[in-house]
This record gives sequence, structure tokens and C-alpha cells, in this order.
Amino acid sequence: MDTKKRIKELMDERGWTVYELAKRSGLAQTTISNMWRRNTEPTIPSLRALCNGFGITLSQFFAEGNMVELTPEQQQFFIHWAALEPKQKEMLMELVSSMK
Repeated sequence: MDTKKRIKELMDERGWTVYELAKRSGLAQTTISNMWRRNTEPTIPSLRALCNGFGITLSQFFAEGNMVELTPEQQQFFIHWAALEPKQKEMLMELVSSMK
């Protein structure tokens, strides 16, 4: 994956400038600009800061294809889902399916 291309795509989706990304990520504007000027890759800590600025995780950054952004309510649901036993998950799926 071309990380600089992905960063640019995320900036374009949001209509952000380098200045806006720097402000939201806490990185210096020159740090971000130099990735393109000097053709360098961001370090892991810088990439993590950029992802925080975009409001995404590193795994979302590297995910291929369309990502679905979850609402806080949906995120909370999945946190609870992960703690359920397999039988509880099965029962919950039956309940949700019956509500269609």
C-alpha cells in the first residue's frame, strides 16, 4: 500500500489541507509536507497521530475496500457483542432476525 497516497485520499475525502491535518493530528505541518517533498514514509508514531487526526484506527487506515464508519452506539454494541458467549450470540442473532 502507498501510505502517502492513502493519506492524500483521506485528506481529499474530508476536504482538508496539510494545515488542517497537522492541526487535528498534532504533528507539525512541515512533518506532513516533508513526506511528499522528501519522498519519505511516515514513522509508526507519526502514522498513529495522523490516524488519530482522521478519527480512524491503524487497521482502518490499512483496510482495503470500503469502510463503514460506526456510530458510538454501534461501537458500544460491538464491545458488548465481543463479551458474549457463543450461545448468547446465537440467541441475540435470533432475536434481531425476528425483528425484521
